[in-house]
Amino acid sequence: MIEITLPDGAVKKVSKGTTPMEVAKSISEGLARNVISAKFNDTVVETVTPLTEDGTLTLYTWNDSEGKKAFWHSTSHVVAQALEELYPGIKLTIGPAIENGFYYDVDFGEHTVSEKDFPAIEKKALEIARGKHDYKMRSVSKADALQYYKDQDNEFKIELIENLEDGTITFCDHSTFTDLCRGGHIPNTGIIKAIKILSVAGAYWRGDENNPQLTRVYGISFPKQKELTEYLELLEEAKKRDHRKLGKELELFTFSKKVGQGLPLWLPKGAALRERLEQFLKKAQKKAGYEMVVTPHIGQKELYVTSGHYAKYGEDSFQPIHTPKEDEEFLLKPMNCPHHCEIYNSTPFSYKDLPKRYAEFGTVYRYEQSGELHGLTRVRGFTQDDAHIFCTTEQLNEEFKNVIDLSLYVLNSLGFDNFTAQVSVRDLDNPEKYIGDVSDWEKAEQAIIDAAEEKGLNYVIESGEAAFYGPKLDFMVKDALGRNWQLGTIQVDYNLPKRFDLTYKGSDNELHRPVMIHRAPFGSMERFVALLLEHTGGNFPLWLIPTQAIVLPVSEKHEKYAEKVLNSLENHEIRALIDKRNETVGKKIREAELQKIPFMLIVGEQEEASGTVSVRKHGGEDLGSLSTDAFSDLVSTEINSTLKSF
Repeated sequence: MIEITLPDGAVKKVSKGTTPMEVAKSISEGLARNVISAKFNDTVVETVTPLTEDGTLTLYTWNDSEGKKAFWHSTSHVVAQALEELYPGIKLTIGPAIENGFYYDVDFGEHTVSEKDFPAIEKKALEIARGKHDYKMRSVSKADALQYYKDQDNEFKIELIENLEDGTITFCDHSTFTDLCRGGHIPNTGIIKAIKILSVAGAYWRGDENNPQLTRVYGISFPKQKELTEYLELLEEAKKRDHRKLGKELELFTFSKKVGQGLPLWLPKGAALRERLEQFLKKAQKKAGYEMVVTPHIGQKELYVTSGHYAKYGEDSFQPIHTPKEDEEFLLKPMNCPHHCEIYNSTPFSYKDLPKRYAEFGTVYRYEQSGELHGLTRVRGFTQDDAHIFCTTEQLNEEFKNVIDLSLYVLNSLGFDNFTAQVSVRDLDNPEKYIGDVSDWEKAEQAIIDAAEEKGLNYVIESGEAAFYGPKLDFMVKDALGRNWQLGTIQVDYNLPKRFDLTYKGSDNELHRPVMIHRAPFGSMERFVALLLEHTGGNFPLWLIPTQAIVLPVSEKHEKYAEKVLNSLENHEIRALIDKRNETVGKKIREAELQKIPFMLIVGEQEEASGTVSVRKHGGEDLGSLSTDAFSDLVSTEINSTLKSF
């Protein structure tokens, strides 16, 4: 007999060789019908894998993220089989599950695949799925595995196998299909009821642009057709909310091939929007005791060698800038923190001077691969709302909690109410990814957990998500479409103060090392604006939107009164415009709706006579006639309800 521990702590004694599915059946038939994947002692296993030792077992259903991962990975096998049957001679490479669905990278050779081929691929894949074929794992010797793919002339799979140890290689079979695979499948293909091929794109083998280009086939699947229908409706809504589309329509930003990929150009309305976001945070930061600093866009290479950024990212970043002086090299700034360390180092401090809180909206540059660039969410030049706090060990807990308060204020003021706090810690199995002493990491990780608990945050711990120099608390936000994003981040760092030899004089008159907190509530201005655009659909909070109201004169003879109204609005600090074009009021309203202007103030003969404006809200709600004073009160009330003081 062996002992199986379940997530709730319950222990089941079962015969050696019992499978996860049999454990599920012993709990309830209902659970067994829904179980599609399992994890045993932190290793993903099949539901039919015999358990031969004591351990912890987690059973997954479609409702679990791990269950979806197994479901989508299993579907990638089915789609790969369909592709092989439809396009003989293709070469399969890898087909993992991703956040929403899966992809399979394929060398199609002489074949080409486009959107018109998607229905045929889906039909063939569903035919295979309906066969209710079991997924069966088997071990294969390295020699046999290599021979199998040599017979298929598949150099991609051969390369993968050559990097594997003999005795660790497994194949997965279903129907007439076999694939190199480490496991993690649903019981059988019949569970897959709906499949959609979403898109195809180019992808370099193993992400290296020096390697052959493959075709990446993206897809998604569901256990019910209804769920696929709902997902496709969500995708359509996402297309309408795409920040690249809205950014163009609302004239916020643009890109230029001449300027360069991944380098956004902010148009006047977008620049004004950014400026308001900056002022909003600067006002809160000032109350929280931050001091603004400004640092250059470049730094000597030695600065980033000292910080460790060059060793971690130097080869993949922009190449050094050479000056006329021999052997002098500068780099585009990839991070603001090394510069802030040098600002701290410029003045001797005592414990009485701490904490020091330096803040900067600093633009940094990182060379992202062209295939990974995406609107404002993945760029090569971006501005961080960065700040670094230098404090004593005794001050760390309080300072960290204060930053949590500031981050929550930012999220709540902009309508991000649905979020999870993620404590991102080291991957203990890969210590080479990180710098610094283990003892410092342990202290830093515990400090973050303590602060999160004291603030009552709903948090999860994610291994392997820490920065290379320290653990962090990330705010994972769910947007209006149910998608997860990482926004604000707070990091505890014992390493950079050591690397830059930062000190302060303690009460004992000895020199001590400060602790450093990195913090960025927005994350970056670019990504934050992109997410805010998609979350709100371009209907920004009233305090933030570029144009709060537009005055629409019914005809030319009412323009003088419209200007008087505009002047009154500006005196009340309401951002407004007049549409004086020789167009019908109906057309002006339709275009103001497309511009997502919150209020349309229609002025004609009746309004001029009564000294009022006829107020129409974005979306069509008629608020009737109001004086400009009453309208300004309405605007102030709405702003004050969403924008509280910090």
